[in-house]
Amino acid sequence: MTHRQILQAMSGLMAGMFVAILAGTVVSNALPTIIADLGASQSSYTWVVTSELLAMTATVPLWGKLSDLFNKKLLLQLSLGMFVVGSLLAGFSHGVGLLIFSRVVQGIGAGGLTALAQVVMASVIPPRQLGKYAGIFGAVFAVGTVAGPLVGGVLVDTSWLGWRWCFFIGVPFALLAIALLQRTLRLPTTRREARIDWLGALLIVAGVCALLIWVSLAGNEFAWASWQTAALVGGGVLLLTAAVLVEARTPEPVIPLDIFRNRTVTLTTVASLLVGVAMFGGTVFLSQYFQVSLGKSPTVAGLMSLPMILGLLVSSTVAGQVISRTGRWKRYLVAGAVVMTAGLGLLSTIGVETHFGLLSLYMAVLGVGVGMLMQNLVLAAQNDVPAAELGAATSVLSFFRSMGGTIGTSVLGAILANRVTSEMTKGLREAGVTAPAGESSGESSVPDMAALPAPMRSVVEHAYGVATADLFLIATPFALLALVAVVFVKEKPLKTTSGLERLAEETGAPGTAPERGTGHSPSRVEPVEPAEPEESAGPAGKDPVTPVG
Repeated sequence: MTHRQILQAMSGLMAGMFVAILAGTVVSNALPTIIADLGASQSSYTWVVTSELLAMTATVPLWGKLSDLFNKKLLLQLSLGMFVVGSLLAGFSHGVGLLIFSRVVQGIGAGGLTALAQVVMASVIPPRQLGKYAGIFGAVFAVGTVAGPLVGGVLVDTSWLGWRWCFFIGVPFALLAIALLQRTLRLPTTRREARIDWLGALLIVAGVCALLIWVSLAGNEFAWASWQTAALVGGGVLLLTAAVLVEARTPEPVIPLDIFRNRTVTLTTVASLLVGVAMFGGTVFLSQYFQVSLGKSPTVAGLMSLPMILGLLVSSTVAGQVISRTGRWKRYLVAGAVVMTAGLGLLSTIGVETHFGLLSLYMAVLGVGVGMLMQNLVLAAQNDVPAAELGAATSVLSFFRSMGGTIGTSVLGAILANRVTSEMTKGLREAGVTAPAGESSGESSVPDMAALPAPMRSVVEHAYGVATADLFLIATPFALLALVAVVFVKEKPLKTTSGLERLAEETGAPGTAPERGTGHSPSRVEPVEPAEPEESAGPAGKDPVTPVG
């Protein structure tokens, strides 16, 4: 594929990736309105959030394995189709049961998009060039993550649209992505006999779901130390142990266990898990801090997250371009982990009186660190595995990052609730104010600030400011551990052939071999070894990195 063909194919991948991210974030500011309109309970509120995340996280490894066995383009379009069906069901829901089911369907589709987009990229783009394209994906991830709540807030605040458009808005993007992929993505189909390990897949999904349900509901629906905890944790561990035994014996495992013998894969997986805990666990509560502690509207709260988006956008794009030019990538992993740790540490100092300029600087620092770190962890792993295991390696990293985010969000959410309760109790006692029924207990939802009297509102604002700062303080050591993990990753030269070319070399499969017998792709633009002149290369003595045409 030429540079232009890659950019055209990426348009469909980016639209699909944006849809996947938007599905999980656009409802965050709309959920109180949705639950009230459907007459549902607080328990249903929790399940509308967690069902999509559970389905996405649990199915990522299965999608990754399927991508190693079947046509990646068809799988991408199938996952987008599932997302469309789930979104339409959610938008037309008139009961919370159908809404939760539709979120599961959405999550399965989003899991495919999360895993397959990066697998397809690695298949058609050599790792040496992957950095500059991965930076664009990092930017899409940032925009979808932080702009989702803004879009949701605007839709809910607009009377002639309403919360149902939080689900409908992703449908045009998904249909556009399907059309773009059909038109622009050209992937050869390598036919080989394959057996899917359905038993292993079932055990993995069931075990992961048991543990994710535990971390999602513990501290809210039941105590951390309870029989429900024992049942869910014990059952999850047993199911995953059985999955390991099955995966070790099957010829086509969903997650090849020997992939973890690779030092790079193991360390980047650990780092991805820790990044998920630190980044998602810390930043997911920023919107709540803006609205409750700083008194902003949902729309303004979304706009206030822009510094973090810009930091991530700039750093991921610039780092990707520089990596493609120099071939050196470890320094950006280390620098990203250092800057992310610093950003979380700075955000642990915020409070109800923090100036927005200072807050913007802290968020920008965090965004810069995440931008340099997150996408390049995937690059390092993809560069160091056989082409036949690209899907498995990519999905493992995505899976553990999502799982880390789920764990971080749940655990830190429970900590936030307890900290808010203690701070409010202390503040009300000192102010001599009597709280309305339920407001001083951890069982209440986020308070309606406009309905509170001034003394009570001041106490609540202070409590949420202190509690949010504590979350970032708790997240900082996880970022520091991620730094330790990436320090021990061994830097290896980036390969100059795409995943499809490497697969052809490894398997001898006809129809996917490089053209012209050079061993390199005709679209490769930065030869490292002497090679025949190629149409896309610049004249001798010129910068070989800049693609022509």
